[in-house]
Amino acid sequence: MTRALSLCGVILAAGSSSRMGADKALLPWPPVPLGAPSAGTFLSAAIGSLGLYTDQVLVVVGDNEPNLMPIIYSAGASLLRNPDPTRGQFSSLQIGLQEVLNRGRDAAMLTLVDRPPVRGQTIEALHEHFATASARWKWAVIPEYQRKHGHPIVIGRELLEAFLRAPANSNAREVEHAHQEYIEYVPVDDPLVAVNINTPEDYAALAPA
Repeated sequence: MTRALSLCGVILAAGSSSRMGADKALLPWPPVPLGAPSAGTFLSAAIGSLGLYTDQVLVVVGDNEPNLMPIIYSAGASLLRNPDPTRGQFSSLQIGLQEVLNRGRDAAMLTLVDRPPVRGQTIEALHEHFATASARWKWAVIPEYQRKHGHPIVIGRELLEAFLRAPANSNAREVEHAHQEYIEYVPVDDPLVAVNINTPEDYAALAPA
């Protein structure tokens, strides 16, 4: 039995990017050589990527709201403000997922703004696996590349509610591990699912020679 999908895209972008020294949401994407014009940013690319397979895209921001707002609205996404991003990423996750329910949706495709946008085929594969999975036995699908788990992930109502019930000092990994038997890991041929950009060196490694 397949699901009737009505997905919200959720992008967590409220971090301070302290190790990068600049807001990771505003990094050029695709990467360009120093001084070259950029076609877009990590944030605009993430919105465009999730927007192909979701009804609407929600972006959770923090103190960086003034800088991200123009990108969010010009891309047709919605902005959510985390009033206290110092509480950590899990607080942004709960804000985003609660809004998914508030908007009458029961599933979300979630990513972090410091993850490079993955290939369209990868998102299509995740969408298909989730759509055809039994809601009773599969609460989420997560991409896997060479045994490394990554993003974006697709979260059904059951795991979504588990995240919202969790204490504020929890983290997403703890909640996922507590419900491991309900999560499907989907092997994909896409190294970007497991890439996490935290430092200028991480970003430089993605740039063309």
